[in-house]
Amino acid sequence: MVAVAGNRVLGRISALLGAAGAARATYTALRKRPPGGAVLWERKNYAGRIVHLHAGLATATGTALAATTAPGLPARTRTAAALAVLAAGGCGAYDDVFGAGDPRRGFRAHLSALRDGEVTTGAVKLFGIGAAGLAAGALLKERPADKLLAGVVIAGSAHLVNLLDVRPGRAAGAVLALGAPGLLRRGPAGPLSAAPVGAAAAVLGDDLGERTMIGDAGAHALGAALGLAIVTGNGRRGLAAHAAGLIAAAAAGDRVSRAAAAI
Repeated sequence: MVAVAGNRVLGRISALLGAAGAARATYTALRKRPPGGAVLWERKNYAGRIVHLHAGLATATGTALAATTAPGLPARTRTAAALAVLAAGGCGAYDDVFGAGDPRRGFRAHLSALRDGEVTTGAVKLFGIGAAGLAAGALLKERPADKLLAGVVIAGSAHLVNLLDVRPGRAAGAVLALGAPGLLRRGPAGPLSAAPVGAAAAVLGDDLGERTMIGDAGAHALGAALGLAIVTGNGRRGLAAHAAGLIAAAAAGDRVSRAAAAI
């Protein structure tokens, strides 16, 4: 029993430190040589200061690497983690780069544009992350209802963290707060919680210092990883409760963002 508990703790520490190290190394590399040039990744934050989006790609990379290489995870869990985190981070990065000038926000705006024949970057993100969440959920659960609930939780968690990314440190801090209890969970939920926590911690200081922001790439990737941890640590009742809460948060998206900004 002692040996099993020790291995479990070492697995979480390994995932935590691995995510932090990979995120920090990627962040440093991106600052030195940003793909496409520095201007492509520069944005004005809420206060009008110029910051860069390197933390987004860095946290997505660190989370994906740690979640897929953490010791003791089944192959299907590793595949689900790679699919959900990389798809969420990739779709978020696409929106960060190509949707920067689009003032439309929220599901309704992007779905309305889609009905008019315009495929916005937000719509690509919505359907891309949703499809990846459902695919990952199908890998993690056996019964159809559980697969669907799992997909909703993964995609919904990605969306929730993005809703909180309205001021420096809000999204990354939320990932630390929401992921920390999962470090105590048995099974895959432990290391899957450790991956986003480690990656978020690695860039939190620069985020709070308004040198960078995690953007859609980081927020969605970190949130998807938290969703994966929730899915692996819960049965149908837990999944249903989390799915209901996440759907309610999505429906009240503007209020959630305003509340996060006011903290």
